[in-house]
Amino acid sequence: MRTMQTVIESMAGQLAGVPGVVGVALGGSRARGEHRPESDWDLGVYYRGAPDLDALRELAGPGVEVAGPGAWGPWVDGGAWLEVDGTAVDWILRDLDRVGRVWTDCRAGRYEVGIQAGHPLGFWSPCYPGELALGRILADPSGELAALQAELTEYPEPLRAALTASTWEAEFLLAGAAKGAARADTLYVALCLSRAVGILVQALHADARRWCLNEKGAFDVAAGLPAAPAGFGPRARRLLAAPGGTREELTATVADARTLVADTVAALRACPEA
Repeated sequence: MRTMQTVIESMAGQLAGVPGVVGVALGGSRARGEHRPESDWDLGVYYRGAPDLDALRELAGPGVEVAGPGAWGPWVDGGAWLEVDGTAVDWILRDLDRVGRVWTDCRAGRYEVGIQAGHPLGFWSPCYPGELALGRILADPSGELAALQAELTEYPEPLRAALTASTWEAEFLLAGAAKGAARADTLYVALCLSRAVGILVQALHADARRWCLNEKGAFDVAAGLPAAPAGFGPRARRLLAAPGGTREELTATVADARTLVADTVAALRACPEA
């Protein structure tokens, strides 16, 4: 009787044989051992140049749409959504050369935050190397994925410094949110709050030298990291769950948020770097 593990391993080998595909890595919660029984199987399909879409479509089978590079947006290249034995299997295209360029930027303390469908707080470019760092390589005929993964074992200190310093934007956002609160502009205030908390989450991950891949589950992890100030989780949850609808309620929420940001910044500065 075949298991999903053997199905996935066989599929990865077939994907690696598609012209243009360099290798395949298992990502997401299953790679990290944090999955639930219903969790998807996420396969990062690393390619160079352009993958053979016709070959990918043939492998995917009838009725499955395979999206080429760029079809899903500027950062999540494309791929396919399959169902195998009642289980969701996602192919996610990744341009290996672009991953390498982003890794070079990360080592120099540079990163981008781009607009991408499915990423309400934006796509943070360090996700690219982070995915491979935390992934499990399933097929790698040339050894390129393994070589790059070996470089990713140590979180780059310049990236850590850049992301922990990015908390200035959270402070800036909440200064603007205070003006929005005075106008009872609930949407603007809510957006500022969510992005400010998202920035703190990224900074806390970086301070702990942990790759933060996306918004899913990142908040709960951040709340338990060493630099998180006392009560970070409950405090942030209250802010996001009910910011309010009146000028008075929104103003009080923004004031609490500014205190949380200040406490987090102070904790990050006090946290030892070594």
